Amino acid sequence: MNFPGASWMFDILKSNRVVDMAELIFVVDGDAGACQVAQRTLEQAGYSVRTFSTLVAAEESQRSRPSLMLIDATLSDGSGADLCRQIRRNPVYTGAAVVLLTAGSDEEQSCAALEAGADNYLAKPFSPRELMARVQAALRYAIRPFPVGPADIVIDHGSMKLSVRGSEVVATSLEFRVLDYLARHRGHVLTRDVLLDAVWGERHFVNPRTVDACIRRLREKIEPNVTSPIYLKTVRGIGYRFDGVAVWPSSGEDCNCFVCAPSNGRATHPAALKLLNRTAAS
Repeated sequence: MNFPGASWMFDILKSNRVVDMAELIFVVDGDAGACQVAQRTLEQAGYSVRTFSTLVAAEESQRSRPSLMLIDATLSDGSGADLCRQIRRNPVYTGAAVVLLTAGSDEEQSCAALEAGADNYLAKPFSPRELMARVQAALRYAIRPFPVGPADIVIDHGSMKLSVRGSEVVATSLEFRVLDYLARHRGHVLTRDVLLDAVWGERHFVNPRTVDACIRRLREKIEPNVTSPIYLKTVRGIGYRFDGVAVWPSSGEDCNCFVCAPSNGRATHPAALKLLNRTAAS
């Protein structure tokens, strides 16, 4: 399929980004027509593309490690937004960008996509040109692995101790879990709702402002200057991001908690997630 006026694609590639031919993109959409347009557009731009019609893409992506996942918000076997949240909770996907396909471009749907953890959103039906612009924007700002360097923060689960720049910091168990979760997803913007689900679990009396209060207390304990934080960054209108370098001497750097998939890449069992929620609420 040749798209009219396709020269715009090459102008985008030359001006913004040189495509790595090895980069893999997953298109997860039950709409065969949308999948075909997306696949041909992206392949013409030099990407490797695989298409899926159901959430089975979540399992395959842990083996193939795509650079970007283009996910429809409504799938036959589940919610694309829920899949997006699953991706953001799993360190296996660190560095992967997500673009959520929505049924429209109104404020409610665009906010829902970003709150689910998507890097960008794209309203259907879409044109090849808009698809490329959204994909390239998401890839351009996708978080790449941090350079290895001295650790700013040491999180020791064995002794439940927290050290910042060589000095031990006294933190509550809740503060410890919040910092641990943010540090294991460093570079990713996590919404307040994601943090509430992961750390507070099923407590019904908490709200997003509870997260703000906890972050404020943590900043007072770990930041050299609370008015200009260097570790716990606020992303206005969305949530928080951890930008430091942390290590876990008791268990290594790989996340082995119930929320995150084990380092062998197997999916987290739902019963384990419930256990984590009960533990976090205790």
